[in-house]
Amino acid sequence: MKINIPTLKRREKDTAQTPTQQSQATQQLLALIQEGSLECSGYTSLDHEPTIVTACERVAELVGLVSWHLMSNTEDGDIRIKNELSRKIDINPNSYLTRADFYEGIVMNLLLYGNGNAVVRPITEGGYLRDLELIPASRVSFEPDSIYGFGYKILIDGRPYDPQDFLHFRLFPDKTHPWKGTGIRVSIQDVAANLKQARVTEKAFMASEYKPPLVVKVQAMGGELATKQGRANIANDYLKTTQKGEPWILPAEQIDVTSVKPLTLQDLAIADNVKLNKTAAAAIVGVPSFMIGVGDFKKDEFNNFVQTTVRHIVTKIEQTITKSLILSPDWYIKGNIWALLDWDLATITNVFTAMGDRGWVTGNEARDRINLEPKEGLDELKVLENYIPAEMSGNQSKLTGGENNE
Repeated sequence: MKINIPTLKRREKDTAQTPTQQSQATQQLLALIQEGSLECSGYTSLDHEPTIVTACERVAELVGLVSWHLMSNTEDGDIRIKNELSRKIDINPNSYLTRADFYEGIVMNLLLYGNGNAVVRPITEGGYLRDLELIPASRVSFEPDSIYGFGYKILIDGRPYDPQDFLHFRLFPDKTHPWKGTGIRVSIQDVAANLKQARVTEKAFMASEYKPPLVVKVQAMGGELATKQGRANIANDYLKTTQKGEPWILPAEQIDVTSVKPLTLQDLAIADNVKLNKTAAAAIVGVPSFMIGVGDFKKDEFNNFVQTTVRHIVTKIEQTITKSLILSPDWYIKGNIWALLDWDLATITNVFTAMGDRGWVTGNEARDRINLEPKEGLDELKVLENYIPAEMSGNQSKLTGGENNE
C-alpha cells in the first residue's frame, strides 16, 4: 500500500528536497483515506443513527405519558366523559400493549419508521370497539385511488384497503398527495449522513496503525527499501540496541530521525462537527439539544418543547381519533399535555392557592395535582370574604354609610 507521507524517502546526494507543505495531521488523515477506513457510502438509514433515534424517542416518551380524555360540548362548557370508550382510548387501547407503548409506537412511526405515517386498525365486535391494532410501518404502503390523486388506498402486505376503515395518522402532508405524510426523513437525511461519517472517521482513526512515533529518513538505494527484509536490515543495523536506554549512533549524512506527534480527534475537529450535527438534528426533530447530550437542561426550553413539538403531535392524534372513531358530533378526544410541563412544587402551590382563594378549584383538585389523596370536606368551592361579584361591589356597607352589615 502506498502512503503519501515522507517516512522512508530517498534523498539525492546533491539535490535537497523542499519540506512537504502538508501538516502531520493532514498526512495521517490522507493515510486513513487511502487505507479505505473513512469510506462512508450508501444510504444512511435514520433508524440506525443513534442521535436521531434518541431524539425521536424523547418525543415518543412524552406523548406516551399523555392521558387522553373523552370530552363533550355542553352549553356551560366542555366536560369530561368517563365510559368504556374513554377507558379503551386512555387506559388499554391495545390488548398486548400498555397505553405508553401504543402511543409511543404511533409517534415512532410518524417520526422515523413510517416516514410520517402511522396506521391503526380498529377492531370492533357487536358494534363496540374491542381493540386498536398498530400496523408495523414495514407492512404499510399507499397508492393514489384516482387519476387526480384526491383519493387513496392503504396497502397492508400489498392488499388494498379503504382508508375509512383505519386510523391514518400523518405528519407534515406531502405536497403532491396531502393524504400522505412526509415526516422528517428528507430534512434530516444529510445530518444523519454527517453523523455516520463522523462515527466512521472516529472508529477508523482509533483503529488505524498509521500513528508512528518516529519517521526515519534513509539515504539508500530504492532496492534496499523496497522489501520488508531490506527495511528490517537497516533497522537492525542502526536502530536496535543491546540495552534499554542505550543511545543510537547514526551516520549524520545518511539517516535523519524525526519525531511525529500523533494525530488526535481534536485535530480533526470531530467533536465540534458532531456537536453541530447533533444540534441540527435536535432542531429538525424539534427537541431541545440537551435531550441528546448537547448543553445543559433549561426548564423554559423544555416547557416550550412540550407546548410546541409535543403539542403538535398530540393534536394530530386527537383529531385523527376524533375523526375516525367518534360518531357523536358533541364528543371529541383531548390530550392532557399540561401534566408534562416542568412545574416545581412552589409554583404549583402558589398557582392553586390563588385559584382556590377565588373559588376556581377545590382543595381536592389542588391535592390531586401534587399526588395527594382526596380529603373529606375539600370538594366545596370557597372564596375569601372580600371576594364578591363585580355587580355587588356598590352594595358594600362601607360605601352605604356603614349602618347595615348585611
